Amino acid sequence: GSKPPPQPFSRRTTKQTQLLKTEKKKMNNERKTRVAFTIATLAAAIISIIFTVRRRTRRKQRVSLSNSCFSHSEPKPQSTFKRVLADNSYSPFKHLSLKASGSSENGSNLHPFEAEITALLSNHQPEIELGAEKLEMNDSYVWVDTEMQLKELVNVLSKERFFGVDTEQHSLHSFLGFTGLVQISTQQEDYLIDTIALHDSMEILQPVFANPSICKVFHGADNDVLWLQRDFHIYIVNLFDTSKACEVLSKPQKSLAYLLETYCGVMTNKLLQREDWRQRPLSEEMVHYARTDAHYLLYIANCLIAELKQLDNDNSCSDDKFHFVLEASRRSNMTCLQLFTKEIEASPGESAALSLFSRHQSNQGFPSISNETQFLYTVRQLCTWRDLMARIHDESIKYVLSDQAIIALASQLPASNSEIYNTIVQTDVNAETGLSSCIPSPSPVVCSHLSDISRLLANELVNHGDIYSVILQKCLGQNGSCKLNIFNYALLVNSNPRPTLLSYKHSSLKNPRQHSRKASRNSFVKKFSCKSPVYHNCRIFANDGRLLCYCDRKKLEWYLNRDLAKLVEEEPPGIMLLFEPKGRPEDEGNDFYIQSKKNICVGCGEGSHYLRYRIIPSCYRIHFPEHLKSHRSHDIVLLCVDCHEVAHAAAEKYKRKIASEYGIPLYVRRVIHPGQETEKSNDEGGVSPLQLRSAAVALLRHGPRMPLERREELTEIVKKYYGGREISEEDLESALQVGMRPYERRRYEKKRGVTFKHSTGNAVAVPQGENHADHAAGIISNVDTLNIDTLDDSYANEDTVSGDNREDDFGNTILVKTTNDDDDDNDNDDETSNSAVNVDESLSKSQSNVAGDLSYSRDGESLRDEDSTQAKHHSKLSLLGHGPHGKHVVDHLLNEYGEDGIREFCQRWRQVFVDTLKPRFLPGGWDIKHRN
Repeated sequence: GSKPPPQPFSRRTTKQTQLLKTEKKKMNNERKTRVAFTIATLAAAIISIIFTVRRRTRRKQRVSLSNSCFSHSEPKPQSTFKRVLADNSYSPFKHLSLKASGSSENGSNLHPFEAEITALLSNHQPEIELGAEKLEMNDSYVWVDTEMQLKELVNVLSKERFFGVDTEQHSLHSFLGFTGLVQISTQQEDYLIDTIALHDSMEILQPVFANPSICKVFHGADNDVLWLQRDFHIYIVNLFDTSKACEVLSKPQKSLAYLLETYCGVMTNKLLQREDWRQRPLSEEMVHYARTDAHYLLYIANCLIAELKQLDNDNSCSDDKFHFVLEASRRSNMTCLQLFTKEIEASPGESAALSLFSRHQSNQGFPSISNETQFLYTVRQLCTWRDLMARIHDESIKYVLSDQAIIALASQLPASNSEIYNTIVQTDVNAETGLSSCIPSPSPVVCSHLSDISRLLANELVNHGDIYSVILQKCLGQNGSCKLNIFNYALLVNSNPRPTLLSYKHSSLKNPRQHSRKASRNSFVKKFSCKSPVYHNCRIFANDGRLLCYCDRKKLEWYLNRDLAKLVEEEPPGIMLLFEPKGRPEDEGNDFYIQSKKNICVGCGEGSHYLRYRIIPSCYRIHFPEHLKSHRSHDIVLLCVDCHEVAHAAAEKYKRKIASEYGIPLYVRRVIHPGQETEKSNDEGGVSPLQLRSAAVALLRHGPRMPLERREELTEIVKKYYGGREISEEDLESALQVGMRPYERRRYEKKRGVTFKHSTGNAVAVPQGENHADHAAGIISNVDTLNIDTLDDSYANEDTVSGDNREDDFGNTILVKTTNDDDDDNDNDDETSNSAVNVDESLSKSQSNVAGDLSYSRDGESLRDEDSTQAKHHSKLSLLGHGPHGKHVVDHLLNEYGEDGIREFCQRWRQVFVDTLKPRFLPGGWDIKHRN
């Protein structure tokens, strides 16, 4: 009954189990340790990765902040536009194309409603019946800022026979500008359309504005017509412009403010026109101003139409009847035919650079520069940079960088960013422009890209390629610092910065006030550039088959018509002479004359327009001995208007250098009668008549309102003419007559209601004063001179300018009429010489009738009767131009150095031309050392 003893096996199992548990526990601990270590390692790695990523991110952010542009942090209202018709690229503007016109192109240079407008113009009995009554303006108006409201407005307007329209623009913070508000008024209501909120939907208004049965009333619609085309493809058909009606009625003023006050008794503050019309909401003052401009238009138009009809009724019995209503309607609808065009330059900022350089050459308030080649290069680079920055950031050029700042930077070449900053600030402060209060100096564009300006001034920005591509990639490239938007995106798509002028046709009905400076340039190109190819490259062969020269068709036909040659080649034409010519090109070593020539600018290669330019000014060349006068075209080349301006400015400067070198002034110091005593010589240089007249008319018209510095500058010019004495208003009146033509004098006398007695045989009484120049107003009655030194923005040169001269409000010379005389080249062997224009000769012809009665005084030595008689018979000696200067220089060279002196003189002028333009397209065989 006792228990059996335990088995040994059972005891071994218990120990083993304990051991197994112990080992298992150790293994678990080791596994946990490894897992913990692994987790800790991974955590450390993750932390390290995160830290590295964050550090790199911060570094990139710091780099990005240092290179970022203000455009990222300052959004503009126009950045919300999804549809832009006129971007900031160099591609031409595409106008609306109607399917009914049969054109499949998406845009053209034709007016889409030309037929409808032409039909209105051909209507000789226009029906303009507004019947609008004067309605006082209350506080009620409709603010339209949704597409639904805009459609409702279209329904309302489609039922009207007429409505008034006005627009408000913003141009400071936009490259092309854009419409900020459109005001429309009917007899019942005033509508203010938020064109910023509805920019992409404004095309809804197109049918109403193009409806010929609805009359749209504007005031001064020239710009509004273009702006509506530019922004919304809205074209006006059937327009009545109250400004045009004022012109027909010969109103004393034609401003809207004048009409509001005259007909409605309403005063308006036109300074509000310059407000920022982007802001929302508009202030109560701005809303009232905007409503006023459109609210009373219908009533004013009704009053003007009534006056036009009254004049028609009063004039009904006249045989030569003038239809006043018809004329006002015609002028208004002619405005509708205008087409908006983008201003496209052959090179960005080139025209601005050349204009600044020209003004610098004329020393119009700019400092003197020692290295002008480097100066012009830097000005061009800065103007290109400014143009591109304005396009990229969608800012106006005047906002980015002022003209004065560009001149200061190019002349001083500051090295550091702080120096650049201070130079711009100081220059803009000294300029005291009217926009200084709203334009920060420097602008945010400049502040964001100071390093680029610094590198540009140090010639480090562009190491290879052109500045256009470098700036474009730096700003808008893959890692560009500037914000890409709908306005500048096309700059990347269309990478060609030099659009050809051939592919860009301007409308013949372009608004002359749209952009005055460039419009004047385009007008000058159209009027004065060669209308047909200069070089026809027709060939003349000797009777043995040797090529003699190239000529134009006219000369070729001259030989053929006289049976002196036979036609041997058809295209291009070539003739063979039937006689032995006097000389051959190889006999004289003149390979130039047996080279074909291209009809392009020899400076830049522009082929769309060109003018002839004399490398050796005619004021010298006409006095060369006959056997030294080349009758060929070596020194007459083709230049585009921009290169022409630069070359002419350099030539004028070199003339002044020659005048100083030989002590021969460019202009006569005084004009005296042969029997009159000569006063002590005055060491100061002469004053040209046009410069004198320009200064006098500016002082008389605007003297009290001028800036003090400008008024003192013009006063010194007039005082210089009177020998330095103080001048009176009578002196200014007398100065106006200097250089007047007879009909100008008569017109001036009639306008002033006085008669200025004068005689061409005796000198006028001279005002008392010490060392003052003789009073020439009563002597000079048939001369017309141009003072190139005062040229600012006219694209003129001595080869193209003569005739009616005009001055702007502050005495700057504006472009004048051309002549096409060239008496000294009447036997040319090439196409260019016959018609290169020469101002000195054209001036002299108008002055030859007084040459015998006057004497020329220089350095105390007078040309007495003998020299006067000689001058009388020398029709090319212009008394008040550079003719006397040129004659004295040539005489001096012949007396001192003989004919070799003349040849060396010609080489100097060719060297000036080459150094100035660096021409890349000169004809083969052209040589500075060419022998006359």
